[in-house]
Amino acid sequence: MTDLSVKRVPDPSPDDDWLERALAGDAREHRAEHVDDAGFTARVMAALPAPFAAPRWRKPVEWALWGIAGAAFAAALPGLATDVARELFRLLAAQPVSLPHIAAALVAVGAATWGSAAFVLRRD
Repeated sequence: MTDLSVKRVPDPSPDDDWLERALAGDAREHRAEHVDDAGFTARVMAALPAPFAAPRWRKPVEWALWGIAGAAFAAALPGLATDVARELFRLLAAQPVSLPHIAAALVAVGAATWGSAAFVLRRD
């Protein structure tokens, strides 16, 4: 039986880690392929204009507008929800329902559930 209170510290030596070796090799290749641009990149970056700074009032106004939009959506939601529910009931009530229809719906839901579970739990 192992003692779970003892913390295991991984070996920090890079010689044993394949990922560290791969990253170091990739860095060596990148340095070997580097083309010196004689400071061209630094000159271009220095010549670029400063980024546009947004006015200080912009963020509070955005928060206020999003708050107003959220409040309007919340106020309209109860009426919208009842309208959608009423229309869905009207559509569903117009359909003839029989035992084979219910069985087919249950089979479709079961197939979708099992298919989704198989997709999520697959091992690649």
